[in-house]
Amino acid sequence: MTSSAPMILNALALDALTELVNLGVSHAANSLAKMIREEVILSVPKVTLVGREEAIKILGEREAKNLVAVHQTFEGDISGRALLIFPEERSLELVRAVIGRELTVEEIIEREQEAMAETGNVILNSCLATMANLLKRSLRISLPEVLRGQGVEFFNLAPPPEPGDTVMLIYINFTVRQRNIEGYIAMLMDMPSLATLQALLDEFIERTTGTSPR
Repeated sequence: MTSSAPMILNALALDALTELVNLGVSHAANSLAKMIREEVILSVPKVTLVGREEAIKILGEREAKNLVAVHQTFEGDISGRALLIFPEERSLELVRAVIGRELTVEEIIEREQEAMAETGNVILNSCLATMANLLKRSLRISLPEVLRGQGVEFFNLAPPPEPGDTVMLIYINFTVRQRNIEGYIAMLMDMPSLATLQALLDEFIERTTGTSPR
């Protein structure tokens, strides 16, 4: 966790969150594999908690070109936004991988929006639902929306973000049909949601270890 991250989650909670993310992303990969009927090989995701401005900076430094994102909101005990983000050229690779055959440029452009929305919906829903289930909570998740632009646009969507918003930034690397695809899952939450998340993670730790984290 970088020094700019709000100190909301303690070390035990951050470890538990990383475990939940790993399980959530693993379920997402399995769901994607079922959708395309092809094995999806996923590396262990890297999880960091950073402030919103730091998340914008990270994406700007790592990905200088245009980005494509699938955006969904989630509501429940924890509320926020989830984004599946790819550099534009990687999103085209993803479309080819999901469709499963070589496409002309015209075909890719025609199918990209639909394929991205469907893939993002599968990955984000599986990840969020798995995490919510393990925390014994439920979430209402919106329909997917495909966005294009830069990190500063993705993390400043209306309604305006609150001061102190934190981003859980997850770096993912997976292989589909021999295509290596790198991207990010970002979950943007406000301070009250982070406080609730801390309490839910404490409960999860107590259930799984039998000891209170506090």
